[in-house]
Amino acid sequence: MKGWRRLSLVLGFTSILLVATHTNPGEAAAEQRFTDLGGAKWANDGIGYLADRGTVAGYGAGKFKPLLSITRAQAATYLVRELYPETSPTYQKSFTDVPKSHMFQREIGIASDMGLVGGFPDGSFRPDEPISRAETAAMLTRAYSLAAGNLQTKLLDVREHWAEGSIQRLASNGLAGGYPDGTFKPNRSVNRAEYAVFLSRVIQFKRTQAIEGENWDALLSLMTLEEKAGQMLMPDIRMWQNKPTTAINAGITSTVQDHKLGGLILFDKNIESTEQLTTFNHQLQALAGDIPLFLSIDQEGGSVGRIPGGTNLPGAMALGAVADSALSLEAGKVTGAELKTLGVNLNFAPVLDVNVNPDNPVIGIRSFGSEAGLVSELGTAFMKGLQQEGVIATAKHFPGHGDTDVDSHLGLPVVAHDRQRLEQVELRPFREAIKQGVDMIMIGHIAFPALDNATVVSKKDGSKVVLPATLSKKIITELLKEEMGFQGVVVSDAFTMKAIAEHFGEEEAVVRAVSAGVDIVLMPKNITGAHDAIVQAVNEGELSPQQIDRSVKRILQLKQAYGLFEPSRSLQVKLEQAKRTVGSKSHLAVEREIAEKSVTVLKAEDGQLPHPVTTDRIIAVVASTSAQAQQIESQLKALGLPKQTSVKTVVQGELSREEIAQATSKADFVIVSSNLSRAAQGSYDWAGYQAIIDDLNTRSTRYVLLSLGNPYELLHLRGVKNAIAVYGAQEPNLTAGLRVILGQNEARGKLPVTLS
Repeated sequence: MKGWRRLSLVLGFTSILLVATHTNPGEAAAEQRFTDLGGAKWANDGIGYLADRGTVAGYGAGKFKPLLSITRAQAATYLVRELYPETSPTYQKSFTDVPKSHMFQREIGIASDMGLVGGFPDGSFRPDEPISRAETAAMLTRAYSLAAGNLQTKLLDVREHWAEGSIQRLASNGLAGGYPDGTFKPNRSVNRAEYAVFLSRVIQFKRTQAIEGENWDALLSLMTLEEKAGQMLMPDIRMWQNKPTTAINAGITSTVQDHKLGGLILFDKNIESTEQLTTFNHQLQALAGDIPLFLSIDQEGGSVGRIPGGTNLPGAMALGAVADSALSLEAGKVTGAELKTLGVNLNFAPVLDVNVNPDNPVIGIRSFGSEAGLVSELGTAFMKGLQQEGVIATAKHFPGHGDTDVDSHLGLPVVAHDRQRLEQVELRPFREAIKQGVDMIMIGHIAFPALDNATVVSKKDGSKVVLPATLSKKIITELLKEEMGFQGVVVSDAFTMKAIAEHFGEEEAVVRAVSAGVDIVLMPKNITGAHDAIVQAVNEGELSPQQIDRSVKRILQLKQAYGLFEPSRSLQVKLEQAKRTVGSKSHLAVEREIAEKSVTVLKAEDGQLPHPVTTDRIIAVVASTSAQAQQIESQLKALGLPKQTSVKTVVQGELSREEIAQATSKADFVIVSSNLSRAAQGSYDWAGYQAIIDDLNTRSTRYVLLSLGNPYELLHLRGVKNAIAVYGAQEPNLTAGLRVILGQNEARGKLPVTLS
């Protein structure tokens, strides 16, 4: 039983303490609900556990009356609430002293129908009599079908007792103990606190058996609806009390435990260092109880990466320029190895969007390219690399975000292609990923009228909008699951994105998404509202319990498949492993190999590339920001320029065209850097860049256009003589590009997108 030590059999029941090896919310939960537990602190965990499950209740005014004897009717009622909450009694047997007016008549009837309780020879049930320890043992072993355990028991006063078998089954499993004199006292009455501990122990024991036996149906039967709803939520925890969340605090503790969360997504605000993140993730798992957390991240490589001090892989489009599936597999393995050792078990990568639209403001270099076959091959290779290192891969953003010109963080994109075109381009990589065994697919907030043309009224402005894929049953259930055969876990894109947030109320959207087939809702803005919306929708019949169970079962199976239920290693062992793995020499070698092989010549006239700097005295750098200019200057100097060579920087947005022309006129060679990324191309100062190129051409100054982002500059600029693309402004990409410019390496990449 995860986190719980077996209880000694030689102790009397009322003196037994439940000893937790991790933070247990039960005691705090009990004390918050009830004010009279001072005399029964030993039972707080059990009382709190059952109160959280909605099984036990108090007497009003904050009173639980823990030392009051529990009646036979109350004991039967607690079991029915646990096991048969939706069942109606058939009243196969009626009791003379349980009239229809009795407050527990329904529960006693169900308990009798199910064979959990019986009456007395005179036809009575005696509902208000205290229940004995022997009767408690009999009820629990019947209710939960307990088999004999392996522990040896010597209870002196149960031999030949009518409940001997039941008592021995409890004791041999470590669920009930005797008193110091070796007796069990089977006829002694049980108080409310004792019964709560008895019942909570049995439930937790059966949950442990289900987990160890990988019997997810059994575990589901022991989970509350609230727990199941929590498994289907994955919020972010970036801030608490206006400070970044980098360690366990009261806010994250209550967020995880109050909502019974199944997972969390980490961002750069949660990360300071390898040691801090490893420690944080270790502590987060300790909050989770017996069902571990998905701890997820967006570690795509390139422009989307979160881990400082680790291996900074050049990104998907750089891999596309190399076009080597073996190297893409290696990139996935490097990423997976580092995430696994840090305690991250789920990566929202690879991006399988085919970036056929140069105006795409959100995908771009996050894609492997504009050809569906290349994206399929390299994306599935990266996926397998992650999986081989024990990290769950997520293919995103189904059905495809590559041909959009609206960022779904800011609005609702619509892809208007017909079904034939979608099959040829957008859907092809996802079909291949499913064939190759992808475990999770992320649904994008994108409308596809050819797949689902249903419209809804926007809460933003009252207009009719096409239903996005995230909320479409036709797309998720009928297309992805039934037609394409995906049997894994479906996760939504972030619910904080405006494509959802502006057009749909969050609680309504959560229910719509789950109804459509989403298993995990990512980043709900209001965690409590999202959690309550799922619970309420089930209670009101809008969502079926069977659908919730199917989703949670998929989640549990995936957690088991990747070893999340395995015993945790010590924090010290984890820290030592992380120190050896993150940013290791072998990983950095892969980083450099990808970067150097990906550099692509976009244009080269008059043999001006490569450009040895043996005689140049002045290299001018024109950049769009001062930070980028300083980065290029620093890395140029680090590459070993001749002593006589100096670097001058110019920030394009800070000077007039005349001032830029004057500054570059004294240079022997000019590097014009461009970082086209995450914005509509129409928002770039193409006229300003064109003026720089025209001036350099007029003066016959040697130069190169250095593309640091999406490599589409030549669609907007005329007369460029020399240009290379490195597919990212990160250090490995930039260094590799500068080596080519300076003649230290050759450009070997092939442009993975079409310039049209």
